[in-house]
Amino acid sequence: MLKHIQSAKNPKIKEWKKLLTKKERDKTGTFLVEGFHLVEEALAANRILEIIISENKDMPSGWDYGDIPVTMVTDEIIGMLADTETPQGIIAVCEQAQSSADLEGTRYLLIDAVQDPGNLGTMIRTADAAGLDAVIVGEGSVDVYNPKVLRSAQGSHFHLPVLRGSLFNWINRLKENNVPVFGTALENAREYTEYGSIDSFSLLVGNEGSGVNQELLTQTTANLYIPIFGKSESLNVAVAAGILLYHLRK
Repeated sequence: MLKHIQSAKNPKIKEWKKLLTKKERDKTGTFLVEGFHLVEEALAANRILEIIISENKDMPSGWDYGDIPVTMVTDEIIGMLADTETPQGIIAVCEQAQSSADLEGTRYLLIDAVQDPGNLGTMIRTADAAGLDAVIVGEGSVDVYNPKVLRSAQGSHFHLPVLRGSLFNWINRLKENNVPVFGTALENAREYTEYGSIDSFSLLVGNEGSGVNQELLTQTTANLYIPIFGKSESLNVAVAAGILLYHLRK
Protein backbone atom coordinates (compact mmCIF):
# COMPACT_ATOMS: atom_id res chain seq x y z
CA MET A 1 0.00 0.00 0.00
CA LEU A 2 1.75 3.14 -1.25
CA LYS A 3 0.86 6.67 -0.16
CA HIS A 4 2.37 10.02 -1.04
CA ILE A 5 2.55 12.98 1.37
CA GLN A 6 4.06 16.30 0.32
CA SER A 7 2.72 18.67 2.96
CA ALA A 8 4.74 19.03 6.14
CA LYS A 9 1.51 20.05 7.87
CA ASN A 10 -0.12 16.68 7.26
CA PRO A 11 -1.41 15.21 10.58
CA LYS A 12 0.49 12.00 9.88
CA ILE A 13 3.79 13.89 9.86
CA LYS A 14 2.97 15.45 13.23
CA GLU A 15 2.15 11.99 14.58
CA TRP A 16 5.48 10.59 13.42
CA LYS A 17 7.41 13.61 14.66
CA LYS A 18 6.12 13.05 18.19
CA LEU A 19 8.04 9.77 18.22
CA LEU A 20 11.24 11.79 18.54
CA THR A 21 10.22 12.20 22.22
CA LYS A 22 10.49 9.50 24.87
CA LYS A 23 7.04 10.40 26.21
CA GLU A 24 5.35 9.54 22.92
CA ARG A 25 7.47 6.42 22.39
CA ASP A 26 6.41 5.14 25.81
CA LYS A 27 2.78 6.10 25.24
CA THR A 28 2.48 4.35 21.87
CA GLY A 29 4.95 1.50 22.33
CA THR A 30 6.59 2.47 19.04
CA PHE A 31 9.79 4.18 17.88
CA LEU A 32 11.56 5.37 14.74
CA VAL A 33 14.62 3.86 13.09
CA GLU A 34 16.54 5.69 10.41
CA GLY A 35 18.75 4.56 7.55
CA PHE A 36 18.76 1.55 5.23
CA HIS A 37 20.74 -0.75 7.55
CA LEU A 38 18.51 -0.29 10.61
CA VAL A 39 15.32 -0.49 8.55
CA GLU A 40 16.55 -3.73 7.00
CA GLU A 41 17.34 -5.15 10.46
CA ALA A 42 13.89 -4.17 11.71
CA LEU A 43 12.32 -5.73 8.62
CA ALA A 44 14.13 -9.01 9.20
CA ALA A 45 12.89 -9.01 12.81
CA ASN A 46 9.29 -8.38 11.71
CA ARG A 47 9.06 -5.26 13.87
CA ILE A 48 8.08 -2.63 11.26
CA LEU A 49 4.63 -1.02 11.25
CA GLU A 50 5.22 1.60 8.54
CA ILE A 51 7.99 2.64 6.15
CA ILE A 52 8.62 6.29 5.20
CA ILE A 53 10.87 6.87 2.21
CA SER A 54 12.03 9.92 0.28
CA GLU A 55 10.43 10.37 -3.13
CA ASN A 56 14.02 10.60 -4.42
CA LYS A 57 14.97 7.14 -3.16
CA ASP A 58 14.11 3.64 -4.33
CA MET A 59 13.18 0.74 -2.09
CA PRO A 60 15.93 -1.92 -2.27
CA SER A 61 14.90 -4.60 -4.73
CA GLY A 62 15.71 -7.46 -2.38
CA TRP A 63 13.42 -6.32 0.41
CA ASP A 64 10.24 -8.29 1.03
CA TYR A 65 8.05 -5.81 2.89
CA GLY A 66 4.77 -7.52 2.01
CA ASP A 67 1.75 -5.59 3.27
CA ILE A 68 3.68 -3.02 5.30
CA PRO A 69 2.35 0.48 4.44
CA VAL A 70 4.87 2.63 2.57
CA THR A 71 4.62 6.42 2.39
CA MET A 72 6.69 8.53 0.01
CA VAL A 73 7.53 11.99 1.35
CA THR A 74 9.65 14.99 0.44
CA ASP A 75 13.24 15.37 1.60
CA GLU A 76 12.02 18.25 3.77
CA ILE A 77 9.75 15.86 5.67
CA ILE A 78 12.53 13.28 6.00
CA GLY A 79 14.67 16.02 7.51
CA MET A 80 11.95 16.79 10.06
CA LEU A 81 11.82 13.16 11.19
CA ALA A 82 15.52 12.31 11.00
CA ASP A 83 18.03 12.70 13.83
CA THR A 84 21.12 12.74 11.59
CA GLU A 85 22.61 15.71 9.73
CA THR A 86 22.64 13.87 6.39
CA PRO A 87 19.63 11.52 6.36
CA GLN A 88 19.70 8.48 4.08
CA GLY A 89 16.10 9.07 3.09
CA ILE A 90 14.36 6.15 4.77
CA ILE A 91 12.70 5.80 8.18
CA ALA A 92 10.53 3.11 9.72
CA VAL A 93 8.00 3.12 12.54
CA CYS A 94 8.68 0.03 14.67
CA GLU A 95 7.01 -1.62 17.62
CA GLN A 96 8.92 -1.87 20.86
CA ALA A 97 9.86 -5.29 22.21
CA GLN A 98 7.59 -6.66 24.89
CA SER A 99 9.30 -7.13 28.25
CA SER A 100 9.58 -10.82 28.98
CA ALA A 101 9.01 -12.27 32.42
CA ASP A 102 10.90 -15.41 31.46
CA LEU A 103 14.43 -16.15 32.62
CA GLU A 104 15.33 -18.90 30.22
CA GLY A 105 18.80 -17.63 29.34
CA THR A 106 22.10 -17.97 31.14
CA ARG A 107 23.96 -14.72 30.34
CA TYR A 108 22.73 -11.18 30.97
CA LEU A 109 24.02 -7.60 30.99
CA LEU A 110 22.46 -5.29 33.59
CA ILE A 111 22.91 -1.54 33.12
CA ASP A 112 22.42 0.97 35.93
CA ALA A 113 21.89 4.67 35.15
CA VAL A 114 24.10 4.92 32.06
CA GLN A 115 23.19 8.26 30.51
CA ASP A 116 25.33 8.57 27.39
CA PRO A 117 23.43 7.23 24.33
CA GLY A 118 26.64 6.13 22.63
CA ASN A 119 27.69 4.12 25.66
CA LEU A 120 24.32 2.41 26.02
CA GLY A 121 24.10 1.57 22.32
CA THR A 122 27.67 0.25 22.27
CA MET A 123 26.95 -2.03 25.23
CA ILE A 124 23.80 -3.42 23.63
CA ARG A 125 25.82 -4.11 20.47
CA THR A 126 28.63 -5.72 22.50
CA ALA A 127 26.20 -7.90 24.44
CA ASP A 128 24.75 -9.04 21.13
CA ALA A 129 28.22 -9.83 19.76
CA ALA A 130 29.13 -11.73 22.93
CA GLY A 131 26.06 -13.93 22.57
CA LEU A 132 24.19 -12.76 25.65
CA ASP A 133 20.55 -13.67 26.19
CA ALA A 134 19.27 -10.22 27.17
CA VAL A 135 20.20 -6.70 28.19
CA ILE A 136 18.31 -5.27 31.16
CA VAL A 137 18.35 -1.50 31.53
CA GLY A 138 17.51 -0.04 34.92
CA GLU A 139 16.07 3.27 36.02
CA GLY A 140 18.04 6.44 35.42
CA SER A 141 19.46 5.31 32.07
CA VAL A 142 18.91 7.03 28.74
CA ASP A 143 15.92 5.68 26.79
CA VAL A 144 16.83 2.47 24.97
CA TYR A 145 14.93 3.76 21.91
CA ASN A 146 16.72 7.11 21.78
CA PRO A 147 17.83 7.64 18.14
CA LYS A 148 21.52 7.87 19.09
CA VAL A 149 21.27 4.65 21.12
CA LEU A 150 19.68 2.91 18.14
CA ARG A 151 22.41 4.08 15.76
CA SER A 152 25.18 3.10 18.15
CA ALA A 153 23.68 -0.37 18.65
CA GLN A 154 23.60 -0.91 14.86
CA GLY A 155 20.53 -3.15 14.82
CA SER A 156 21.26 -5.21 17.93
CA HIS A 157 17.89 -4.12 19.40
CA PHE A 158 16.41 -6.55 16.89
CA HIS A 159 18.73 -9.45 17.74
CA LEU A 160 18.25 -9.88 21.50
CA PRO A 161 15.77 -8.70 24.13
CA VAL A 162 16.49 -5.22 25.50
CA LEU A 163 14.35 -4.99 28.62
CA ARG A 164 13.64 -2.25 31.14
CA GLY A 165 12.84 -2.61 34.83
CA SER A 166 13.99 -2.50 38.44
CA LEU A 167 17.49 -3.91 38.75
CA PHE A 168 16.80 -4.84 42.37
CA ASN A 169 14.00 -7.13 41.21
CA TRP A 170 16.07 -8.57 38.37
CA ILE A 171 19.08 -9.29 40.59
CA ASN A 172 16.86 -11.18 43.04
CA ARG A 173 15.28 -13.18 40.24
CA LEU A 174 18.62 -14.00 38.66
CA LYS A 175 20.09 -15.25 41.92
CA GLU A 176 16.95 -17.30 42.59
CA ASN A 177 17.57 -18.91 39.20
CA ASN A 178 21.18 -19.68 40.15
CA VAL A 179 22.61 -17.04 37.80
CA PRO A 180 25.48 -15.29 39.65
CA VAL A 181 25.47 -11.50 39.48
CA PHE A 182 28.86 -9.78 39.15
CA GLY A 183 28.90 -6.08 39.93
CA THR A 184 31.63 -3.66 38.92
CA ALA A 185 33.33 -1.48 41.53
CA LEU A 186 36.65 0.17 42.37
CA GLU A 187 36.54 -0.72 46.07
CA ASN A 188 35.80 -3.96 47.92
CA ALA A 189 36.08 -5.84 44.64
CA ARG A 190 38.18 -8.68 43.23
CA GLU A 191 40.30 -8.44 40.10
CA TYR A 192 38.28 -9.84 37.22
CA THR A 193 41.03 -12.30 36.21
CA GLU A 194 40.35 -14.27 39.41
CA TYR A 195 37.35 -15.68 37.59
CA GLY A 196 37.60 -17.88 34.54
CA SER A 197 34.91 -18.46 31.96
CA ILE A 198 31.50 -19.16 33.48
CA ASP A 199 28.59 -20.97 31.84
CA SER A 200 26.01 -18.77 33.54
CA PHE A 201 26.46 -15.18 34.71
CA SER A 202 25.07 -11.68 34.73
CA LEU A 203 27.22 -8.54 34.68
CA LEU A 204 26.13 -5.28 36.30
CA VAL A 205 27.71 -2.01 35.11
CA GLY A 206 26.87 1.54 36.11
CA ASN A 207 26.83 5.26 35.60
CA GLU A 208 29.72 6.97 33.81
CA GLY A 209 30.56 9.20 36.78
CA SER A 210 29.35 7.48 39.94
CA GLY A 211 29.41 3.82 38.92
CA VAL A 212 26.89 1.26 40.12
CA ASN A 213 24.41 2.21 42.84
CA GLN A 214 25.97 1.14 46.15
CA GLU A 215 22.74 -0.53 47.27
CA LEU A 216 22.78 -2.70 44.17
CA LEU A 217 26.39 -3.68 44.85
CA THR A 218 25.37 -5.10 48.23
CA GLN A 219 23.01 -7.49 46.43
CA THR A 220 25.53 -8.99 44.01
CA THR A 221 27.26 -12.37 44.16
CA ALA A 222 30.66 -10.68 43.86
CA ASN A 223 32.08 -7.39 42.60
CA LEU A 224 34.90 -7.12 40.07
CA TYR A 225 37.38 -4.49 38.97
CA ILE A 226 39.71 -4.06 36.00
CA PRO A 227 43.19 -2.85 36.99
CA ILE A 228 44.43 0.45 35.58
CA PHE A 229 48.09 0.34 34.52
CA GLY A 230 48.42 3.89 33.25
CA LYS A 231 47.43 7.29 34.63
CA SER A 232 43.76 7.24 33.60
CA GLU A 233 41.39 7.27 36.54
CA SER A 234 39.01 4.77 34.98
CA LEU A 235 37.86 2.98 31.84
CA ASN A 236 34.90 4.00 29.74
CA VAL A 237 31.91 1.94 30.91
CA ALA A 238 31.27 0.44 27.46
CA VAL A 239 34.92 -0.61 27.11
CA ALA A 240 34.90 -2.13 30.59
CA ALA A 241 31.69 -4.02 29.84
CA GLY A 242 33.23 -5.44 26.67
CA ILE A 243 36.34 -6.67 28.46
CA LEU A 244 34.36 -8.31 31.24
CA LEU A 245 31.68 -9.89 29.04
CA TYR A 246 34.21 -11.54 26.78
CA HIS A 247 36.36 -12.66 29.71
CA LEU A 248 33.47 -14.22 31.61
CA ARG A 249 32.11 -16.12 28.62
CA LYS A 250 35.30 -16.95 26.74
